[in-house]
Amino acid sequence: MILLSFDTEEFDVPREHGVDFSLAEGMKVSVEGTNRILDVLKEHDVRATFFCTGNFAEQAPDLMQRIMDDGHEVACHGVDHWQPKESDFEVSKQIVERVTGRQVYGYRQPRMFPVSDSEIARVGYRYNSSLNPAFIPGRYMHLTAPRTWFMNGNVMQIPASVTPWVRFPLFWLSLHNLPEGLYHWLVRRTLKHDGYFVTYFHPWEFFDLKEHPEFMMPFIIRNHSGRQMMQRLGSLIVMLKSQQHEFITFSEFVERVK
Repeated sequence: MILLSFDTEEFDVPREHGVDFSLAEGMKVSVEGTNRILDVLKEHDVRATFFCTGNFAEQAPDLMQRIMDDGHEVACHGVDHWQPKESDFEVSKQIVERVTGRQVYGYRQPRMFPVSDSEIARVGYRYNSSLNPAFIPGRYMHLTAPRTWFMNGNVMQIPASVTPWVRFPLFWLSLHNLPEGLYHWLVRRTLKHDGYFVTYFHPWEFFDLKEHPEFMMPFIIRNHSGRQMMQRLGSLIVMLKSQQHEFITFSEFVERVK
């Protein structure tokens, strides 16, 4: 089972590098990137889960509709990606459900920061995918956290996949920078061990970042961005489909394994 996901947020990474960057500018980048993602998924006939911020949902309702029309799941990803607040998990749900007209069952905290599963359960989420059980310098140290899914009360925690032994993260930066053959091999090894695979990307990775030096993006983010990332995502999907793996949404995963 393949759980492909996208943190569908306003592009704010330049602000981490001291660049004054508005919500409107961030939305322009992320809207183009999201459309490119949807084009790739449609071409290969696979479904995914889109974790959307309240900002993104309110600023791009037509694109939210396209996500749903294409058969994907919508989940929540806070409100303002740059300035997360303690109440965002609840307000995010209110906003996304209002924009989409659908009940939302999943949550992922911006930047994979901690969030209370008891509070997640209180407002009606069924799963929380806010854990990358690895060491990411400058972000978090989660080497002692559970590596695969587990229940915390009534909420299923669905961590991002890491390799079974050294816990090498198989998230977006890895596909950007590893040779594709090596990344595919690590994914297959993890699938063989765990029986499923969880990864995540962002719309702005699929924007042509190399053409915008004013964004001040580090090389590891610019590397293979834009249309090259579309190709890399497509190649990953082709490889996984050739191995007869099924692409499902996070909610479907919860129903199958709970």
